[in-house]
Parts: sequence; structure tokens; C-alpha cells
Amino acid sequence: MKVEIIEDISELETRAWNRLNREQYPFLQHEFLQAAERTGCVSTASGWTPRHIALFDTGGKLCAAMPLYEKTHSWGEFVFDWAWAQAYERAGLDYYPKLVAAAPFTPAPCRRILLADNADSDSAARVLEGALELAKEAQYSSLHIQFPLPDELPLLQRSGFKLRKDCQFHWHNRGYVNFDEFLQQFSSAKRKKARRDRRRVAEQGIEFRFLRGGDMDAALWKHVYDLISITFLRRGSMPYFNLDFFLEVSQRLPGTIAVVLAEHQQQIIAAAVFYVGNDSLYGRYWGSDARYDALHFETCYYQGIEYCIANKLQNFEPGTQGEHKISRGFSPVTTWSAHWLKRTEFFEAVGRYLDEEQRYIEDYVDAVRERSPYKKGDAPGNADTNS
Repeated sequence: MKVEIIEDISELETRAWNRLNREQYPFLQHEFLQAAERTGCVSTASGWTPRHIALFDTGGKLCAAMPLYEKTHSWGEFVFDWAWAQAYERAGLDYYPKLVAAAPFTPAPCRRILLADNADSDSAARVLEGALELAKEAQYSSLHIQFPLPDELPLLQRSGFKLRKDCQFHWHNRGYVNFDEFLQQFSSAKRKKARRDRRRVAEQGIEFRFLRGGDMDAALWKHVYDLISITFLRRGSMPYFNLDFFLEVSQRLPGTIAVVLAEHQQQIIAAAVFYVGNDSLYGRYWGSDARYDALHFETCYYQGIEYCIANKLQNFEPGTQGEHKISRGFSPVTTWSAHWLKRTEFFEAVGRYLDEEQRYIEDYVDAVRERSPYKKGDAPGNADTNS
């Protein structure tokens, strides 16, 4: 078995990589990662230099891999370690560059060690060992595994990583026939509130339509991207992915992109971009040309729930943070990250912090669960996510 560091995912054959992405996560597909690199969204200039781990058998066949990046900052990760970087700086040390195993700019739990056979623990261990060797031998302060699946955690712990617990808010489909049946699971007051949200949007004369990536031409993508950019600019930044990325992904992976358009008098006023997986919908980007009453909730949440019901998708992950998702039917779900720091004194301090933080997260999850809109005893369970 031979481990190689791949600095351009184009060096790996598309079919060989995708064969390892057994669950077909859209943002781990070779085409997605390649588009991110080719359009410059993921590059040394953007602070994301590819350092992918590839494991080949004696016949030269790719049998395991890890999407891995050298980072010179912590933007676009959604697992916040700014305080750790500041502690290094105060000590006169360099926290950057570091290594991060992640789907760029995509805070979705998914497999981080890609295997031809998910039961191949030897290959998984060898890939992780290769990443650790790179971190130890080169000038990296640390190695971080973002949003791994629960079944990957035991290997990470045995390999010396410390685990960090967090939560997101996901929606779970329990075989609903339509949106109204879903709302019937809410308490009366919460059901009225959700219907009031939707009625406010309808009263403004706003209508919606979903398009898949293959239905989007360049002009329409430009319009949608402008809306997204306007919304980002209001917060003082620009989208992580550029227009060329969306154009390429929608062409190469047309079935993995879904766009909901909000229209008023046949003019597009807002849009949201989703990724579509085997059994899950992933909400990512949203934008509007002005502020409209309840439009964000409708476009980003209710429309996504309706899409899942209509297409029999089991889960809807709308992104990180946002307690306002609770009242819209999303439930707290445990997520994880794993961390290894080269300097022992900092690693021990981070471990103590993570133990304390975990107790806070558990209390937080219990508190937000009390605000669930579902009838008592009817809310979806809070299990570690495996989607």
C-alpha cells in the first residue's frame, strides 16, 4: 500500500475517486472538488491549498482517500478555532499553516476517510496515519477533521485526536404526504405561527419555483449569484464560491444542484441554492434584492421541507447555527470535529477546554429541545447524525 500527497485533484481519475464516495455526498464528488480548485475558490491564493491523501494498492488502484487542505486562516470551516490561533500568537508561535480535512465551505457531516469498502479499517487507519505524518513532518501546527461521521470517531480517538462536540438543526421526514400533514405534528400555537409566516409571503404576491442545475443557464445563474452576493455584502463579505464554480458544477453535476426562485410579478426577487444527495437536501446559499416579510423562512426552510416531502428525501440540513430553525420544525442534532495539535502544552489545554465546552453543548441541546414546536412526546429524536 502506498500513500501519496495529491496537490491537484485532477491528478486522480474521476471515476476512481467517486467510487470511494459510496454515499455519493454531492460536495465530495470529484467534479465538485475539481470545480472548486479549477475556479480558484480552493487555491493557495484563497488560503486553501490541496494536500489530498490518496492510498493506492500494489496494482496502483486508488483504494482510499481523504480531502485535505493546507489552510492559512480559519475562514470557511464553521468549526471555530480563532481563540486557539490567538493563543499561539500571544505565545509568539505560528498557528498557520494548519491541515484541515473537510468539504470546502460546506459544514455538512459526511465521511472524511473515503473507502472502497467502509469496513476496511486497515486502509482507513493508513490514510489517517498519512495525514498525521504529513502534519508532523511539515511545518503544520495541527490537523483538524471537520464534521466526520460518528462511526469514524473511534479511529480518530485511537489515533490521538481530541473530539469536539457541537450541534446543528436538521429536519427529518417521517413519511409525510404533504406539508400540512407535517404541520399537524406541531402544537396548535406553533402550527398557527408557521401558517402565518407562509400567509405573509403569499399576501405579498410572491410565488416559487424549483429548478435543477441542468435547467439553469448562464444568465439565470448570474442573476442568482448577484442576489447571493448582495446578501453577503450586507454582512461585509463575498460568497466563498464564485459564479464560475456554480456554472461548472451545474453543468457537470446537474442533478446535485437545486435552486428555488422567489418571484414577484414574474421578476426574480430572491433565491436559495441547495445540494441534493441520495436521501438528504443541503441548504447553502440565499440572497434577495430587498427585505420582505418572512421571505427568508419560506425560501430557505419551508420550500426545502416541501421539496423533501415531494421527493421523498429523508433529511434536510439547512446549514449551521440558527435557533430560529427550531420553531420551523428542525431538531438539534449532534455534530463532531476532531483535532490534533503538535505542541503538547497547547494540545492539553485545548483538551480541557473541549471537555468543558461539551458539557455546555449538552446543556444547550437540552434547553433548545424544550422550545420544539412539536406536540409533547412527538419530536424527532436527537441522535448523532449519520447523514
